[in-house]
Amino acid sequence: MYQYTQHYINGQWVDSTGDETIDVINPATEEKIGEISSGTKEDLDKAVQAARDAFPDFSQTTKEERAALLDRIADEYEKRKDKFIEVIMAELGSPVTFTKEVQYPMGLNHFRTAAKLVRDFAFIEERENSFIQKDAIGVAGLITPWNFPTNQTSTKLASAFAAGSTVVLKPSTETPFAAILLTEVFEAAGVPKGVFNLVNGTGSTIGDGISSHPDIDFVSFTGSGGVGTKIMENAAQDIKKVSLELGGKSPIVVLDDADVDYAAKTAISHIAGNTGQVCTAGTRALVPKSMHDDFIEAIKSHISEYPVGDPKDESTFTGPQVSEEQWKTVQDYIQKGIDSGATLVTGGTGKPEGLETGYYSKLTVFTDVKADDTIAQEEIFGPVLSVITYKDLDEAIDIANGTIYGLAGYVVGNNPDTVTHVAKSLRSGRIVVNNEKSDFTAPFGGFKQSGIGREWGDYGIEEFLEPKTIVGLPK
Repeated sequence: MYQYTQHYINGQWVDSTGDETIDVINPATEEKIGEISSGTKEDLDKAVQAARDAFPDFSQTTKEERAALLDRIADEYEKRKDKFIEVIMAELGSPVTFTKEVQYPMGLNHFRTAAKLVRDFAFIEERENSFIQKDAIGVAGLITPWNFPTNQTSTKLASAFAAGSTVVLKPSTETPFAAILLTEVFEAAGVPKGVFNLVNGTGSTIGDGISSHPDIDFVSFTGSGGVGTKIMENAAQDIKKVSLELGGKSPIVVLDDADVDYAAKTAISHIAGNTGQVCTAGTRALVPKSMHDDFIEAIKSHISEYPVGDPKDESTFTGPQVSEEQWKTVQDYIQKGIDSGATLVTGGTGKPEGLETGYYSKLTVFTDVKADDTIAQEEIFGPVLSVITYKDLDEAIDIANGTIYGLAGYVVGNNPDTVTHVAKSLRSGRIVVNNEKSDFTAPFGGFKQSGIGREWGDYGIEEFLEPKTIVGLPK
């Protein structure tokens, strides 16, 4: 059992001012694995005050000092590899292989990248008769999701520390233990008291409290569009800066010269990886009409290569949904797909055979999906793929851009000119061609209702800075 019924405030673990706790459930077993404190407004106020008190000194540290701190954090993170893997598997149900190869290293990469970039970051710039100084923004409130317990938390923290901002973190109540393990990392690395504070609790108390707190200068949030709207409303009361990384309904545009097997496996991997609980997942496969039948046959022939099962089994590719609530949401969307008249290629409602315990969904693929169908327009956040056909590239691009989202897009094909044309035409924040690996120095964020602002690399650091122009300084 993971028992963490305290908050981390001003460099120490402290009791909550309330006595309520929140159970944390292992989604693969449906068993309680621990509990956390449900924080109060008073707990949050104490954390914000600690961050406010620490800000003047920390914001004046040199970039070399902050780079060294980030390196120490990364070193301590690496020492706890096995513990991170254990915790993420238990609280998220993330399969062991995926956790080792994706979940664990993504968090590490953000600290290493920020340490490297901040050393050469231009905090001071001179122009014709102006001196531009980029100052740390102040106290940042960070609200992070459950689907990547180290990735989204680490990118925010790494950027904040690199910029010289102090923080108050509210991790997800579904996956809080990875953030608590990060706290252990920060203690060992020597993060100064008050620079990092963690308050567990509900979104209605701690989340709303962060976005409306008068002594928090900046809110960085990753999660649903509905909550993002609420954060903007709260932050507007005192004109607080916000950065929002929200939902997606990303297209995979398969070109007519693509290898059909490669394209099909690419599409399956998007809904199977992390159980489809990925904001950038390519959940709409756009294929030429002439390729449709071959693509569907390839889907059928390769789907068994992505088995759903026990996260502890190294052969498992897909684990459970994070919670019963999320499982029910996915089931509802699968039923909506059936009710819409779309053709069920594989999967469907209910749990996979032999997996009655745990929040497991079947890998589900629909074809004959219309571009405006609910399953093709709304984010499902589960292992559900919609196959949509197109007659020419103009129609493919129109369909790809035809949602309220614009977080990511994917292109699979071989002709350089066509690939380039499509990639440049997609209205999304990150486009990936032929499964190219991630660049942790490049900005991450979305267009339209997928969010505001950018994370990762130097763009992420910029979010935690305010440029100050001084005109007429003597030289």
